[in-house]
Amino acid sequence: MTHTLKRVGPPLLLLAPSLVLVGVFVYGLIAVNFGTSTTDIHTAAQTTGQEPSSTVWFDNYLDLLGNDAFQHSLRNLLLYTLVFLAGTMVMGFLWAWLLERPIRGEGVFRSIYLFPMAVSFVASGVVWRWLLNSGQDESATGLNRLFQMTGLDFLQNNWWNNVDYGITAIAIPAIWQLSGYVMALFLAGFRGIPDELREAARMDGATTWQLYRHVLFPQLSPVALSALIIIGHMSLKSFDLIMSISKPANYQTKVPAVDMYVFKSSFDYANAAAVGSILLVLVAVVVVPYLVRTNRRER
Repeated sequence: MTHTLKRVGPPLLLLAPSLVLVGVFVYGLIAVNFGTSTTDIHTAAQTTGQEPSSTVWFDNYLDLLGNDAFQHSLRNLLLYTLVFLAGTMVMGFLWAWLLERPIRGEGVFRSIYLFPMAVSFVASGVVWRWLLNSGQDESATGLNRLFQMTGLDFLQNNWWNNVDYGITAIAIPAIWQLSGYVMALFLAGFRGIPDELREAARMDGATTWQLYRHVLFPQLSPVALSALIIIGHMSLKSFDLIMSISKPANYQTKVPAVDMYVFKSSFDYANAAAVGSILLVLVAVVVVPYLVRTNRRER
């Protein structure tokens, strides 16, 4: 017993502060949030304790999932995630593939592609709000004005003000901002492939396409999966970029994170907590399988 304490005690003491902080401020607050989501706290009076509240269990979740407005938010989130994922993965991979073969001025191009990451979503959202202005013809500004000046009037549209697909327009600045990050991941993957594999493939008579198709691309699958998980969970939690371009009251760009903000602002803590729990489950569905797979590979 004494030997076990001497062996285990110091590591536990070293980790104890971190474990306590994580337990209280992460898992403890998750438990509090879930508990709030099972109550009927929908008014300011209930929030301050001036009126009583009671437990309604999963009624808030059922009401939200059956609500047309929240279903629209979930649909927007799905569209945004699909476009965001596809755009960042394709653009990031293409940039990495171009830079993978040594070219003059590679450092300059790499810096240009990575620069958007240094800009906050709020700052870029202010600029993209002007670029994606819905004004057309005489009142056109931003991209619509550019299309008008270059004779591409048929490309003018109302961007994020479209009720059905407006959220996909907001994915454009998100793609612009995160493609450089995905490029860096793929570029690191390319540079991590041993030269011996390339030489062996060439000695076997493989063409350039066969080299990439059968040797290099399979080596990048772990990088691609990591990029998908990172970008996917970021898209599910998107909030600041959407708020900077649109407004909380705009139905066309509603997503669950915006709904949570609106509920919280109106003292509807129960529904705000319920939306937060739903987002947590969605992120867990994306992240947990990846963590399980990574843990199995390490074993």
